[in-house]
Amino acid sequence: MRSRKFQLVFIAVALLVDLYVFQAIKALSQGLLPRTALLIHTVYWIISLLSLFTVFFILPSIQYRAPRTYSYLMALVAGLFMGKLLASVFFFIDDLRRAALWLLTKTPSRAGAAEGEGIPRSVFLSWLGLGIGGGLFASLVAGFANKYNYKVHRLRLAFANVPAAFKGLKIVQLSDIHSGSFGDPAAVNKGIDIVLAEKPDIILFTGDLVNSVATEMKDYQAVFSRLNAPMGVYSTLGNHDYGDYHWWESEQAKKANLERLQQIQAEMGWRLLMNEHIVFERGGDRIALLGIENWSAKARFPKYGKMGEAHAGTQQYPFKILMSHDPSHWDAEVRTQYPDVDLMLAGHTHGMQWGFELPGLKWSPVSFLYKQWAGLYEEGNQKLYVNRGFGFIGYPGRFGILPEITVIELT
Repeated sequence: MRSRKFQLVFIAVALLVDLYVFQAIKALSQGLLPRTALLIHTVYWIISLLSLFTVFFILPSIQYRAPRTYSYLMALVAGLFMGKLLASVFFFIDDLRRAALWLLTKTPSRAGAAEGEGIPRSVFLSWLGLGIGGGLFASLVAGFANKYNYKVHRLRLAFANVPAAFKGLKIVQLSDIHSGSFGDPAAVNKGIDIVLAEKPDIILFTGDLVNSVATEMKDYQAVFSRLNAPMGVYSTLGNHDYGDYHWWESEQAKKANLERLQQIQAEMGWRLLMNEHIVFERGGDRIALLGIENWSAKARFPKYGKMGEAHAGTQQYPFKILMSHDPSHWDAEVRTQYPDVDLMLAGHTHGMQWGFELPGLKWSPVSFLYKQWAGLYEEGNQKLYVNRGFGFIGYPGRFGILPEITVIELT
């Protein structure tokens, strides 16, 4: 019932946006041949009505029967709506301009402007809105091809207190696999090949192995069992691993799912750290690796992690690495209460799987929600690295923010 109400509200809002955008399309097509204009108008409404039909009838019927098809259709419908909504911002700006002009002249503003002005500003804003809105939709469609386009990010991180025996330690970090979203084991295997080719000393996975259910690993357990390193493969849990976003017939079923997920990681040869630490020794030098369950400073995500338990007994080790899924943990607790944690590795944000990264400049909508959302951050002697995610969820693609394999060398 709640879902149906949401659908009705969405359709009502979408129709209003469609009508608003159509007014701009109608104005821009006035100079075209009547048949051409009619064709443009017809195609526009066919696509718009098909998307609404998809929301109301198709998506509810395939959500659980064909989740991957559902994610593609959902991305197309949402992308089309967001594109129109973004275009409407520019149309609204032009309407404000026209309203101001009407108040000044006491006559309704026409579509154009004064003669000799060249391209009327209203036409410019209309085309700009359609271009940006269409560009957003096109980028989402183009991103479908990038979901397995793994990118290696290499860092050399300098710490004054890294013990001599651990200088040059090569770490590969993976995060946010979300195996339930995958549909191509061969493509994922190529990502594992990239990891193994790096010959890391240790592999660290910072949570969200599945979307919700342990059975999502059925076709991928053998793939990720290939991961190995001389010092081992270590992991933590992310917010999706607990099954909190899935309907369970009982609390016992949910608990059994989490136990099975933990068992799968053991079967793959991974060591899952549950609010605990492990010590590595080389040539008489020692460092500590801490791993906690999901801990978020954001209200909508859980605080299962117990940093105190993981940190207890590590004071004697000169260098500490923490695996904690949610980067908001760094400012909220790690920096303020555990200043001896030298490097924290996180994931969670995926960089929202959409944005841009240029030399010295990066942006994604997720930056409005998270202060640290992708890449390296430093405060004093402490460092945080946020992995952009190996997999994907919701939107089955990547645009500008590619799936990541992080290679870190300690110096």
